[in-house]
Amino acid sequence: MSYAPINLKEKFTKFDEHWSPRVIAEMNDYQFKLAKVVGEFVWHDHPDTDEVFFVVEGCLDIEFRDGKVTLEAGEVFVIPKGVEHKPVAQSECKIILVEPRGVVNTGDVQSELKADNDVWV
Repeated sequence: MSYAPINLKEKFTKFDEHWSPRVIAEMNDYQFKLAKVVGEFVWHDHPDTDEVFFVVEGCLDIEFRDGKVTLEAGEVFVIPKGVEHKPVAQSECKIILVEPRGVVNTGDVQSELKADNDVWV
């Protein structure tokens, strides 16, 4: 077991790709993932799990079919399972995602933004 903390700032320097989450830790069956995002993602949902968005730096809109939520640095939002959503960032935003191992970032939607799972940084 390692007794070293995970430094988010240092981990974010290890990748440049957008919409491509990187795992930094696991707790039981849940993964903590870092991602850099900019522009619009795809409309999608996760029918079997909730999804947590935590904004570390920047501003993120999460659009829903009937509204949206805007998250600033230091804010967290939980999207209930099965709720269709589309993240949008006008400029680069750094986020933490918390979701079960194996969750596909685009849900069942086929897109060039689909990321590989279990990529650690």
